[in-house]
Amino acid sequence: MLSVEGLHAHYGRAHILADVALEVAAGEVMVLLGRNGAGKSTTMKAIMGLVRPSAGRVAFEGRDIAGMEPFEIARLGLGYVPEERRIFTELTVMENLEVGRRAAPPGVTDWTPERLFALFPSLAAMRDRPGGRMSGGEQQMLTIARTLMGNPRLVLLDEPSEGLAPVVVERMAEAIRALKGQGLSILLSEQNLHFARAVSDRATIIEKGRIRWTGTLAALMAASGVREQYLSV
Repeated sequence: MLSVEGLHAHYGRAHILADVALEVAAGEVMVLLGRNGAGKSTTMKAIMGLVRPSAGRVAFEGRDIAGMEPFEIARLGLGYVPEERRIFTELTVMENLEVGRRAAPPGVTDWTPERLFALFPSLAAMRDRPGGRMSGGEQQMLTIARTLMGNPRLVLLDEPSEGLAPVVVERMAEAIRALKGQGLSILLSEQNLHFARAVSDRATIIEKGRIRWTGTLAALMAASGVREQYLSV
């Protein structure tokens, strides 16, 4: 579904990503793990075209998208949920969802507000509430729901559990598992290993902009040395 090879990215003269490579299979949840500042968000932005790669190949369903504009990438079926959420605070829940609406391609079941309210029940009672009057967890759910209104086939989720209460994190994990059950592919950026273990099939660890380890979650949990070296605080 997604293949990244030899990806490099710079902020000015700073070399942020160096030879990053990862893959996400159809229907898979892949987690990109790393400490704060390791390069997770930059990797997401480079895939989505928000940071222009300086070298490398990014292929979505076999098509090279490196260098394309973000709106062009989104139209191909790649959704992006930013760490900052970026909801429209003055618009209601329903209005935020309408902003993200895009027709589903032939043969794909359309995401509707009612389907999304079944996935995120707490949003159902807030249809007319402005986004600025929602909690952080509710805003995170709304951001994911708005992205799904674009009917993507693969979603990039950047730090979805960050700053959320444990009970909200568990609801988020349930939603991600439900999305996977419906065939959606997900690339997840996380620092929370417990959350990642609850939702992911495989993991890739990034440190200082370089990929250091890739494998199943079971293999990662058995590799205490890897966790200690790259993930411990």
